[in-house]
Amino acid sequence: MSKTTVKDVSTDPDRVDGPRTVGGSRALALLLMITGAAGLLAAWVITIDKFKLLENPNFVPGCSLNPVVSCGNIMKSDQASAFGFPNPMLGLVAYGIVICVGVSLLARATFP
Repeated sequence: MSKTTVKDVSTDPDRVDGPRTVGGSRALALLLMITGAAGLLAAWVITIDKFKLLENPNFVPGCSLNPVVSCGNIMKSDQASAFGFPNPMLGLVAYGIVICVGVSLLARATFP
């Protein structure tokens, strides 16, 4: 009689019982793409408004709704360009990354 070894299936990485979730779901991928696109659009509009405000100090940005809710004064402050360029430009990069992750999850990419 030959001796057989029993393999522990609970720790076997080659074991396939059924579908295994590796990345995010399709809903998460779509959510990342949609919200990333909305954030990218908002960052783009605010960046354009900031450049127009630099050209014309009397320009009223689109985010200024009334005297109470106004972003024009904030855009003119030193903190609005903390790194030497308009802060909304960081949003252009960050939301682009969010969209990229959403698209890659939708394409069923796996990340380490």
